[in-house]
Amino acid sequence: MMDQRSFKMENLQRLREVENSFGPSGAPLFKPSRILRGEGRLMKRGRKKWQPKAFFLFNDVLVYGSFVLNGRWHKNQKIIPLESVKLEDMEDSEEVKHQWLIRTPSKSFFVSATSYEEKQAWMEHIQECQSALLLCGNLQPGKKFAATWMPDQAACKCMRCLRRFTTTNRRHHCRKCGFIVCNSCSRQRTVISHIHPTKQLRVCALCHLRSDEEEEEEEVHNVSRQRGDSTGNSSSGEEEFASSSDEEDVQACPSSSWMIAETGTYVCMLPGHL
Repeated sequence: MMDQRSFKMENLQRLREVENSFGPSGAPLFKPSRILRGEGRLMKRGRKKWQPKAFFLFNDVLVYGSFVLNGRWHKNQKIIPLESVKLEDMEDSEEVKHQWLIRTPSKSFFVSATSYEEKQAWMEHIQECQSALLLCGNLQPGKKFAATWMPDQAACKCMRCLRRFTTTNRRHHCRKCGFIVCNSCSRQRTVISHIHPTKQLRVCALCHLRSDEEEEEEEVHNVSRQRGDSTGNSSSGEEEFASSSDEEDVQACPSSSWMIAETGTYVCMLPGHL
């Protein structure tokens, strides 16, 4: 069994390597209690297409980013606290297999693995880390989650007024329901607190109307409680576009690797083998 000192040294080295791979634009990842549990390449669905992303699972956060220079460097770092994550298994489709949904308060998105076994390993490891984190820490699981954006190619017409999209009548996403709508049907802005506490985000007319109704109901409820009446709901706010020219299309498909608790070492998981 690997001694504790050797394990800490190897974990620190791997953590520094991940941190450095994002360059100066990435946030610091080092914490004395942070442990890298696994890493690998997954496909993530964006607005326009599926893109390869590097994912790193720590005992308290899930980090991902885009590949640069054949995978040696990364950019567009995103850090997701594990206590706020909710996973939903998805059935295979003709176009995409081995996918699941990662839901968070600020952003929700689909990812896909190269095999069923790799998908199950990712989901199980994330859930195990989350369970341990919630059990040991003074944390609460997420209760509200961002809507999943529909891909641009899913609609040729506004999903509210049915006007056809053109070069001048562009597609926009409602941040509350994820529908694809035109500018005329999404002029309203509102705060969605679990996405951003203060920022005014684009919403469609229907969601804006529902938000007003919910606020009115909440006001009535608060008044009833005050009276003692017992009778008395990017940066994900920014649109995600296709990768820029300096991000290369990563053709290689490396296996995910996971830390073996008994030895403290990392092993590659080949597709089809746990």
